[in-house]
Amino acid sequence: MNYKDIFVLCEFQHHKLVEASCELVSEATRLVAKRPDLNYDIVGVVIGDEPQEQIDEIFRYGADRVIKIHSESLIEYDSVLYAELMKQLIETKRPDVFLFPATVMGRDLAPRVASVCETGLTADATKLDLTEDKDSSLLMVTRPAFGGNLFATIVCERTKPQMATIRPGVMILNDRKESIDPKVEDLTLETPNYAAKTKIMDTIHKELKHADITKADILISGGRGVGDNFEVLKEAAAKIGAEVSGSRGAVDAGFIDKELQVGQTGKSVKPKIYVACGISGAVQHLAGMEKSDFIIAINTDESAPIFQVANLGIVGDALEIIPLVTEEIARKKASYFQS
Repeated sequence: MNYKDIFVLCEFQHHKLVEASCELVSEATRLVAKRPDLNYDIVGVVIGDEPQEQIDEIFRYGADRVIKIHSESLIEYDSVLYAELMKQLIETKRPDVFLFPATVMGRDLAPRVASVCETGLTADATKLDLTEDKDSSLLMVTRPAFGGNLFATIVCERTKPQMATIRPGVMILNDRKESIDPKVEDLTLETPNYAAKTKIMDTIHKELKHADITKADILISGGRGVGDNFEVLKEAAAKIGAEVSGSRGAVDAGFIDKELQVGQTGKSVKPKIYVACGISGAVQHLAGMEKSDFIIAINTDESAPIFQVANLGIVGDALEIIPLVTEEIARKKASYFQS
């Protein structure tokens, strides 16, 4: 039985396409570009009725086709129902690769789909690649392992589809296309006859106390070495329009809120400038920030691993140096806007 194409679950929240889905479509374009001999399409999967202008966004990031799934019971999310519908889709269309965003819904749905389809799933991936072997289409999925102390690359050799969930904020978004040719297939699937075991009683939207650090252009991040002096970082950040984040060590010590944690167990970020203050550079932290455009590392330990990924490394006391760094960034920004 032949399996073909890369499917991406395109999740919507309040009828708006989730950015993590756009990231996966973008990454899929890079995978198929590496292996043009496979002649794979990138197919966005939409469950239920969503606004056409939002579906168009899937094409703007590189999808070739979109499949809209219709069923009588698609009023609210039900993981068992959705998994059965995904099974029908997979049996009908036979995708080689199926990618899910590692959102709350994606983390819940993907393992259920893998279970009912009796295939493998690599969860919480940070990197995707396709083998260069022309006789194979193996997806190579990299994720942190052993408590984040190393990275493992996992393949699913014997079953299809090859499945993975990918952390939001890890993959780079493509530039949006202005001109698109939407090819949408409406697919009506049979509603499984079963008694729902769960019912969503209410949805409560969390009020965020902080800005979304995944959207920041400049991040000043503090580690355990900053101690309880995060106010210094906040003052410096305010001068240049930056946001403040922290390492797991800083969060565990109570110096900064969990919402602002960068790393394997926190958020993945890719700002234009990432300033690491008093952060040693454990693998767990690097997994969440190594795709930043420009990394400035400040640490008293000249052998700290953070310097291995930094574009600019400064050995010294971060609390003394960060005001000077932000002053220089502010000066550069001012001269840029004046020119």
